Amino acid sequence: MGVSHISNRSGQRSRGWSRRGILAALGAVPAAALAGCSSSADASAASDGKGATATARAATTKKATITVTPAPGTRKAGFTSPVEVTVADGTLTSVTVTGNDGSTLSGSFNDARTKWTSARNPYSGTKYTVTAKAEGAAEASVTTFTTRSPGATFVGYFTPEAGATSGVGMPVSINFTHAVADRAAVQKAITVTAEPAVEVVGHWFSDTRLDFRPETYWVPGTKITLSLRLKDVVGADGVYGIQHKDVTFHIGREQISTVDLSAKTMTVKRNGETVATYPVTGGDSSHTTWSGIMVISERFQQTRMESSTVGLGDEYDIPDVPHAQRLTTSGTFVHGNYWASTAVFGQQNTSHGCIGLHDAKGAGDSSVTGYKFYESSMLGDVVIVKNSGEKTVDPANGLNGWNLSWADWKAGSAV
Repeated sequence: MGVSHISNRSGQRSRGWSRRGILAALGAVPAAALAGCSSSADASAASDGKGATATARAATTKKATITVTPAPGTRKAGFTSPVEVTVADGTLTSVTVTGNDGSTLSGSFNDARTKWTSARNPYSGTKYTVTAKAEGAAEASVTTFTTRSPGATFVGYFTPEAGATSGVGMPVSINFTHAVADRAAVQKAITVTAEPAVEVVGHWFSDTRLDFRPETYWVPGTKITLSLRLKDVVGADGVYGIQHKDVTFHIGREQISTVDLSAKTMTVKRNGETVATYPVTGGDSSHTTWSGIMVISERFQQTRMESSTVGLGDEYDIPDVPHAQRLTTSGTFVHGNYWASTAVFGQQNTSHGCIGLHDAKGAGDSSVTGYKFYESSMLGDVVIVKNSGEKTVDPANGLNGWNLSWADWKAGSAV
């Protein structure tokens, strides 16, 4: 093997090179280069990936990334949108959202299980913990956020009282502390159900009052449940509800009393049977009594009545009217009367618009009709007045929505 083909940088033939020198020079070449064809099998294995290491495979696999909305750590998050959990480069296996008030937010995944959305919005003023896990992830993602408290709020005061037993005419009446602009949203957050079941519909009398009733009087023995889901419901711009509760009421026996001011009598029926007929006096020709269906909304063993409070100046001021039961907000009562002659009852209409029964001063005489009727009555009992010479009472004047037809009542619903 000659070396005549090896040239120097000048292109001239080299001189003085020996075989040993050539081999020494070749010995300086990296081993990989000398391997040449003898390593072709290993190179082929590397080229088709069979020789890739675990580290190389891990470098090509992306890690699942979980994102929570509201952002983790937020201290004044909104509460008018649902909670969302999404994942990139993976699928979600589980999501739980719990509040520090003990509540939980249920939700659902999309078909690809890359997104979870809560079924309702989070509550205001609550700290939430979101625990989410993705397929293949060694650990769950645990984050927290806190929703802000609302600025202005409203509540609904309801009648009857929780746990009360009332007569068959008692509606469920709710008075709000702030005018409601979005009636539909508020009404949807309130349900009234009855056992035995009957259709119950809401009717707005104003932007602060919503009543519920069935088509006809409640069935005696009915259990009524009022469910308030007003928390964080927008009643008006920037004004939110705060109530989340259920209350129950019961309906007692049926008592319906009919006052005929032409005959000047009141007939009391209990569960359809006549149990008493009392002589009464009603409003005189200058102060006629409202006609129509009225419901007893307040009861007082004794109370003060002043004419100035009902726009009649100083015509009367009686500090101890016995057995007074309110029928209208404007001041109509059925009550005992000890100051009129007994000859008036059943014979003349002499009152300023109330329905009077003979009674005794001090409200302690059980033998008089005023006492007897009061003792037989309860809140929610129905009193019907006819032949009074006056028009029908406004349905909003007291708990007297029964004066509306069922069609007119339903027309006042916002849903």
